Amino acid sequence: MQVSNPNNVKIYNLSAGKSLPQWLSDRRKRSLQKQDVDLQRRIELLQDFEMPTVSHCVRVTKDGQYICAAGTYKPKVRCYDVSQMSLKFERGLDSDVVKFQFLSDDYSKIVFLQNDRYIELHSQNGRYYRLRIPKYGRDMAYHTASCDLYVAGVSSEIYRLNLEQGRFLNPLSTNSSEVKCCELNPVHHLLACGTNTGHVECFDPRVRGRVGILDTILNQHVEDLGVSVVPTVTALKFRDALTMAVGTSTGHVLLYDLRSDKPVLIKDHQYELPIKSIEFHDSLDLVMSMDSKILKLWNRNNGKAYTAIEPGTDLNDLCVVPGSGLLFMATEAPKVLTYYIPSIGTAPKWCSFLDNLTEELEESSETQVYDDYKFLTRRELEDLGLSHLIGSNLLRAYMHGFFIDMRLYHKAKSIAEPFAYEKYRKNKIREKIEEERENRVRLKKLPKVNPDFARKLIEAKEEATAGNKKKMKKTPDIMEDSRFSAMFQDTDFHIDTTSEEFRLLNPVVSKLDKSKKKKAVIEQQFDEIEKEDDHDSYDDSSSDDEHTWTQEVKKQHKLLRQEDRDREREKRLKFYEIKEGQAFKSFEDKNRKKELKQTLAERLEKAEDTTVVSTTGTFGNKEMTFKFKKSQKELKRQEEYQAHRRERKQVRRSAGEITKELKQKPKYWMGKRVK
Repeated sequence: MQVSNPNNVKIYNLSAGKSLPQWLSDRRKRSLQKQDVDLQRRIELLQDFEMPTVSHCVRVTKDGQYICAAGTYKPKVRCYDVSQMSLKFERGLDSDVVKFQFLSDDYSKIVFLQNDRYIELHSQNGRYYRLRIPKYGRDMAYHTASCDLYVAGVSSEIYRLNLEQGRFLNPLSTNSSEVKCCELNPVHHLLACGTNTGHVECFDPRVRGRVGILDTILNQHVEDLGVSVVPTVTALKFRDALTMAVGTSTGHVLLYDLRSDKPVLIKDHQYELPIKSIEFHDSLDLVMSMDSKILKLWNRNNGKAYTAIEPGTDLNDLCVVPGSGLLFMATEAPKVLTYYIPSIGTAPKWCSFLDNLTEELEESSETQVYDDYKFLTRRELEDLGLSHLIGSNLLRAYMHGFFIDMRLYHKAKSIAEPFAYEKYRKNKIREKIEEERENRVRLKKLPKVNPDFARKLIEAKEEATAGNKKKMKKTPDIMEDSRFSAMFQDTDFHIDTTSEEFRLLNPVVSKLDKSKKKKAVIEQQFDEIEKEDDHDSYDDSSSDDEHTWTQEVKKQHKLLRQEDRDREREKRLKFYEIKEGQAFKSFEDKNRKKELKQTLAERLEKAEDTTVVSTTGTFGNKEMTFKFKKSQKELKRQEEYQAHRRERKQVRRSAGEITKELKQKPKYWMGKRVK
């Protein structure tokens, strides 16, 4: 049994614990119940108190001897006998049930409002009659004095079906286009209907006309809530002749006194979800209001929260056993949830043993549904290599995945990831060692994980709090914050600065790093210049210095770009290692082939003093050496060429001296001194 303690109020979840899958045979279920200790210790208040997929409604008969629940899929209704704590009968339906109502004190007469516009009347033997209404129904109420069944739906009219005469009577008309809910006062039988325009229209069955309209929107108390949309009335409930609770689509519950149009109390659920059901509990003067997420219990006089139940699945309907602390909730899950709150009431007579068992069988640990089976999606099956088992008895298809035996899952997991356990074990050991190290005295140093980022945070903190010790104490340290400390301890959060994602997502960080580096280089370069400026006075030569400085900076930029190009070029070049005793013959072979094609006379003309001609072949090596003198014509041509070069050098020297004299400005021009 699972117990929770919100707001120091013990709440026992009687439906918690292991549940066996429906596809198992009865023999297999009995054997598991004998072997499994958890199944033996669980409390199954009502046997098979669940639906195949979803439960929509749950009700208790007026005599308190039977509990009926309607759900899907397939649409069905189940009736449970509390004296036997087991299922009494089960009936299949043609469509899902929106609401159902008991017409008698027991289950012998039931009326069902279905989502396909049909109304079914069931007797003790089964379905008695079936009829259809013009519009889709949302809620219904039965007036026992006149045998009139009021059906509210997607229409401005409230249909009136007389079960004694067996025919429709004139409907009741409203001022809105749709009626969401309806409720009959148990004392004076006033019919209240909640509309989509935020109005509660009240009708008197005796005069068959509207006797009043309550506007829940145009009110000073409601305007203070700051609701931006028009709220619709989604739930109604009477406590006595004068007290009425109204639930809206914005998540507010308004308590009214019928003698006044102003709400006595407004309770906000803080979830902005429509209120689905409201119940009054007289023992502690509490109100139970439920939306699709949570059930809240609060005081009727001051609105103070008493406790709350949040099961984790969407809620559909609420049913409280009269005069007790036992309640049922229909949810978007197979189980019909059962909760017992001893502080608001004792257990009913048919399960009085709960008062003694609740304190003995408390369990703090939460159990999962189908603990012996593991739910896997198709993607997870492919990762484990078990996709070939689809269609076999080892896998059971359910919703968007499959159920697999837990033992088979562990075997497949160990084969697919053989080192997963070792990695998990090492991580746990490392975490324990780090926890023990925290108690030791250690010096302040950078963490092993993300040290550069930690250094930046420390520098930024020191710059922001420079010279202000009080401000430094107030500023929080991210490395000591429990929310971000794992970033500097766990290697999974290591920041890879070389990755493309980091460069794309952090362009500002990279720019700041570059600017800091440039700033440090510039400061080093200008240390000497600043010292000289302190001694020298300012003159006109400063402009020349700035000009030369800009040129030097440009040269440095060019050199940096050239170095980058050289690095890229080196990356593109491919170097090959030459074996020892061999020469690189890629270019020599080409020139060698050209020389072999030339004649001996052509090769001798190109040679200057000595020419060596060598050939290699299979019969041995051959080598010829030629030495010859140049002819007189060739010597005369060389002497003329050398004399011509000497003349050109003299002309260049004379021209250079003339240009220097021309560049110099004359000191006197036309008898006047030139500045």
